Amino acid sequence: MAGHSKWANIQHRKGRQDAARSKLFSKLSKEITVAAKMGDPDPDKNPRLRLAVKSAKAQSMPNDNIDRAIKKSQAGDSEDYKEIRYEGYGPGGVAVIVEAMTDNLNRTASNVRSTFTKNGGNLGETGSVGFMFERKGEVTYTSEAGDADTVMMAAIEAGAEDVESSEDGHIIWCADTDLNEVSNALEAELGESEETNLVWKPTTTTELDLEGLQKLMKLIDALEDDDDVQRVTANFEASDEVMEQL
Repeated sequence: MAGHSKWANIQHRKGRQDAARSKLFSKLSKEITVAAKMGDPDPDKNPRLRLAVKSAKAQSMPNDNIDRAIKKSQAGDSEDYKEIRYEGYGPGGVAVIVEAMTDNLNRTASNVRSTFTKNGGNLGETGSVGFMFERKGEVTYTSEAGDADTVMMAAIEAGAEDVESSEDGHIIWCADTDLNEVSNALEAELGESEETNLVWKPTTTTELDLEGLQKLMKLIDALEDDDDVQRVTANFEASDEVMEQL
């Protein structure tokens, strides 16, 4: 499996083991509020909001929390969040993209820079590592959705670009601008997806040994612990043996 797929699996395992659900729900709520504020508060008329709600439901976020986040977008005193992307290098020369939403750019920039420095990384300029990634739509299904051939046929019919299938499940890739349409078509054929996200997919990867991967994970954990940080993506690759040791 590609480095990104392994990272996706690490995220999935971490998500299930993560006890800090309130922090996760807070970040999901922020995305829902921003999506609703930027467009229509009806998920059926707002593709970005629909994807945000799907992501929240995939993490078992209560409907009351989702409704509250949407209503907050219509309140006159709701925070004015700005989206910003940071790029840099982690331990071992791994490229790292940090996506954040913040109401204080100075605070977030300072915190992200400090976190990189304290954990063996370096924050770079915008564009310093972005060329090593592509913006893609990612739809994941468990293995229960069907075998590889069934999912591949559904993906082709839906207009997807590629499918990665393993015993852990299926990752379906599409153009970022097609994610809403592709996910809707897949849902009609395969049922509700496990996750549907816009992601940065690495085009090149850096291989890490166990020590390097442990250092990288320490950086990523520290970045994700920041309330302003929504998602962290790294272009690492590691052998199955190293992944098992981790």
